Parts: sequence; structure tokens; C-alpha cells
Amino acid sequence: MSNWIWGGVAAALGAYGLVLGGAFAGQRRLLYFPSSERPSPALSGVPEMAEVSLATEDGLALLAWHRPPADAALPTLVYFHGNAGHIGMRADKVRPYLDAGFGVLLTTWRGYSGNPGRPDEAGLYRDGRAALDYLREAGAAPGDIVLYGESLGAGIAVHLAVERAPAALVLEAPFSSVADVAQARLPLLPVKPLILDRFDSRRKIAQVAAPLLIVHGGRDGTIPLRFGKRLFAAAGEPKKLKIYPEAGHNDLYEHGMAALVIDFLGAALEFS
Repeated sequence: MSNWIWGGVAAALGAYGLVLGGAFAGQRRLLYFPSSERPSPALSGVPEMAEVSLATEDGLALLAWHRPPADAALPTLVYFHGNAGHIGMRADKVRPYLDAGFGVLLTTWRGYSGNPGRPDEAGLYRDGRAALDYLREAGAAPGDIVLYGESLGAGIAVHLAVERAPAALVLEAPFSSVADVAQARLPLLPVKPLILDRFDSRRKIAQVAAPLLIVHGGRDGTIPLRFGKRLFAAAGEPKKLKIYPEAGHNDLYEHGMAALVIDFLGAALEFS
């Protein structure tokens, strides 16, 4: 083979290596999109919620918003949001649960919403534990707590459901693993084994004994439906999968998800 052909092959392999190396080095910048804005509950439309501080295992103090349940028979929903934005962007989503009398602890991550630190998988698990530790110290029993994970937050919710055994688990647009989604997005690159923050929910979900609700949009282009179905298939009973065929990734509440969650929890936890 002539030298110019070998040169072309070498150049192509070099470019491939640069692309792969760049994807590896910058992967956390591709996964986490924090906003440093620190909004207030009142200006976000949930004035009844109070700002509280969560203490993590590694010494961070993180912002969260909390309101206890209106009635002792009602659960507290711990809301773990997704990979982008800030805490105030989820105020509209928790509004129906506040109106239903649920307790709500709306959390946000290290590096988000003015919080110190930088996000990574181990750190986000610590942040989730800090939320549950806060509720325990406030007197909430595990049987009073519902874990709710939105998108990336589903990975934290599944992990903590294994560790802490909540009353129920609700997952909005979840995934089997971040590695699966990354490989699907970059099919020509062998990225799956190189993912640092894997959030391998599929491997863990069978260990969750709590009633499970998974909600996904049929037109979700961010986390395609097949990854939610894959996670659901790996889960044990009792479980329920609701697909809104016309919904995407961010508009499930426009298709009735809040009422679905409230009905599911009423039946699973036997309150009315």
C-alpha cells in the first residue's frame, strides 16, 4: 500500500482518537448543565415552601425547599430534578402535590442553584442522602417518604431507593443507564466503557421493593422510550408503566402526569 494511503489511514485514526479523547475529557460538561441562579420560593410560585439547608457527608451545605404534609396521613415527596437549570424551574411541577396536601422536599444539586461544589455521580448520591437525612431528623419515617426522580434525577432516586427503602418510587423519563444513552447518541464511537458517571439504574432496580411508577413520553428525543422500557422490564413488582404517546421529554405534565402520580400514590399508599 502506498505511503499516501497509509498517511490517510493514520490521519483518520488520529482524528478519530482526538474526537474520542475529547468526548472522554469533556463528558461531564456534556452531562451536567447547572444554572447558578438562586431563586426564591415566593417568586417561583410556591411561597408556602421554606428554604432549608441540607448537610452532605462531604461537608457541603445545599439549598432545598421544604413544606411538611398538611396531614400526618399524607406522604412527603422528595423531588430530585434533572441535569439542567435550577431549583425554581421545578416549582410548577411540585405545585399539584402541594395543592394535594403532600409534603414536598424540592432538592437541587451541588453546583446548581448557587450551591457549592461540582456535580458527579458520587456527589449527587451524597446530595440525595443529605435530603433523606434532613427528613429523618425532621421526624419523617421511611414509610412516609416517596422518592421522585426526573430524568437524571431518576438515577439518584433508584440508587437511594435501594439504600433507604421508601414508601414508593416515581420516575419521570428515566433511563437504563447513562452509558446506554451516551452510546445511542454517539453510535460510531465506543463510548460506553468510557463513561465515568454511569448511573446504572437497570442493574439496581430489581433490588427496589417499593411500588414503582415509570412515566415516559413516546416522542422523547432526549431519553428515548426504549430506555425507560428497558428499566421497567428489569424492575420487580409492584410496578406500573404509563406512556404518553404524544409527549416528549419535558412536557409530561401537560399530558396529565400530576393527576396520574397522585392517583398512583393514593392507591399504593392507601390514603385518600
